Amino acid sequence: MTTTDTPTAPPTPMGTIYGLGLGPGDPDLMTVKADRLLRGARHVAFFRKAGRKGQARQIVEGLIPAAACEVPMEYPVTTEIPLTDPRYNQMLSKFYETYTDILRGLAARGEDVVVLCEGDPFFYGSFMHLYMRLVNHVPVEVVPAITGMSAAWTATGTPITWGDDVLTVLMGTASEDDLTRRMASTDALVIMKIGRNIDKVRRALQAAGRYEEAWLVEYAAMPGQTVARLTEANGKVTPYFSIIVVHGQGRRP
Repeated sequence: MTTTDTPTAPPTPMGTIYGLGLGPGDPDLMTVKADRLLRGARHVAFFRKAGRKGQARQIVEGLIPAAACEVPMEYPVTTEIPLTDPRYNQMLSKFYETYTDILRGLAARGEDVVVLCEGDPFFYGSFMHLYMRLVNHVPVEVVPAITGMSAAWTATGTPITWGDDVLTVLMGTASEDDLTRRMASTDALVIMKIGRNIDKVRRALQAAGRYEEAWLVEYAAMPGQTVARLTEANGKVTPYFSIIVVHGQGRRP
């Protein structure tokens, strides 16, 4: 008697997780590749604060296919407790692990997932924390984009660097002493994550002798964009989407 082997179905090919850079906020500044992937997406994931729509999701309003499954990823904490509180990293670590498992599960079923990322995915973005947890387990592709700081210095109407200028990018969350030291030792300067740190950033700019040169750009390349000398915005509380720019003055022909 002979037996016939029952054919087995081929394994389901893995889906790909796409970290999709959306640029600074204007949908017209998205890359052609980002637009193509988004318009063909079956699963779209995005970060947001609880109770909010999410800035990344807002940027692509009207571009997501009607049949796509949306996966909002709500941060467990943003500014409710300080960064130095041990609970901060513990809560965020658990958050990233949870959504890593969800995205891995979708990829294992052969589903591609687009993860929306404000600015560039590899530049101070939340997606990086998912990427490092996913990259050795499922296919992951990062689609780069124009950064928010590019839109900010463009909004000032003045080039950010000339010749051999050194550009330094600082986070307003750094210590005042560290901010002052780095501000004083660079040619061109971008300061991000200002928000509640604005008074500290002002003092550091003054101590470094850069205050008079600084520009404040709010909502760069978004509705409501404003551009002003920082000296003219004294006492103002800055929104989350604000960047300070100090232009270089280097070598020119």
